[in-house]
Amino acid sequence: MPSFDIVSKLNQAELDNAILQTQKEVSQRYDFKDTDTRVEKTDEGIVIRSNSEGRVEAALDVLQSKAVKRGIALRQLEAQDAVPAGGNTFRQVIKLVEGIDREKARKIIDATKETKLKVQAGIHQDTVRVTGKHKDDLQSVLRVLRSQDFGLELQFNNFRD
Repeated sequence: MPSFDIVSKLNQAELDNAILQTQKEVSQRYDFKDTDTRVEKTDEGIVIRSNSEGRVEAALDVLQSKAVKRGIALRQLEAQDAVPAGGNTFRQVIKLVEGIDREKARKIIDATKETKLKVQAGIHQDTVRVTGKHKDDLQSVLRVLRSQDFGLELQFNNFRD
């Protein structure tokens, strides 16, 4: 029976490349000279540190532009507010958005049911699997889901005949 999975995953290799490119640009640009600006990946996400709030925002802008060039959607990078981090430094955390939570999965399933096609959708951990008897029905569901906005970046993979 044909099926496909709907996921929301972040390409970690491309994210690492975007962070490295950001670090390189920040170290080379004149406006970041003597600002002690650092961009690093931690367990809580991506952390940007600098000696002024404006430099943190500028580093975030550089990171976002590098991420877009590497094919990472800005929806997957959820920037928090820049906060003082002791001394005269500022810190900003960018959370990485991955996976489909239950509420959004229900919206996706409801959207597949509204198509009135003979397909079934089910939640499996942080993915949604859509199955049907005909490949054409699944492709129609794909088109409908791509045209809608669920508030997160969706990828469609594991298409099986």
